[in-house]
Amino acid sequence: MRTPIEVTVDDDPTYRPWGTVTPLFWAGSSPAPAADSPAPVPEAVRERLAAIADASAAGDAGKAGALAHQLDEEITAEYGEAHLHTVHIREVRAHLAHLAGDESTALGWYLHTARLRAAVQGSDHPDTGQATRRVYSLWRAVPTPDSRRLGAELLATVTDIHGPQALVARRTRARLDSLAAPARS
Repeated sequence: MRTPIEVTVDDDPTYRPWGTVTPLFWAGSSPAPAADSPAPVPEAVRERLAAIADASAAGDAGKAGALAHQLDEEITAEYGEAHLHTVHIREVRAHLAHLAGDESTALGWYLHTARLRAAVQGSDHPDTGQATRRVYSLWRAVPTPDSRRLGAELLATVTDIHGPQALVARRTRARLDSLAAPARS
C-alpha cells in the first residue's frame, strides 16, 4: 500500500484525503498483496469499478454515484459490513463525494470507513492509521460552520480508534480549540 503524500503546514502534516488515485485504486487491488490479505477483488467487481471511474472521468458524477451505490449494496449483501471489499467501495463513494465538492458527505464516508477498517483490520494496522490521517486532512478543508460539528465526530472516532493521546487525536483537539477561539484582529 502506498504511503500517503505528506505536506507539512505550520508543523502539521497534511495527508491528501484521496492520496494518489491510480488505476489500482479503481481496480480495488494492491500492487503486492500480503500473505494475510483478503481474496483479490473479483473480476466482475473490478469491471464495475472501472465503469464508475469512467463515469466520473467523463464528468457524470450522478451516474458514478448511482453505480457506486448499487455496487455498495451488492458488495455489502454478499460479503457483509465487516469486509475489506465493503470498505473499499465505501472509500470509492467517499472519493466521489470529494470530487463532487461535497466535503461533508466525503468526510462522513471517510469517518465510516476508518471505523470499519479499525473493526476489520485493527486499530494498529497501517491502513487504519492512513485512513484516520486522510479523514483528518479532509476535515481541515471543510468550511468552518461544518468543521466544528464534524470535528467533534472526528475526535470521537480517532479517540475510539487510537486513544486520546494519539497524535491525530491531539491535533484534532488543537484544531477544534483554535476554531472555538475568538478571531483575533
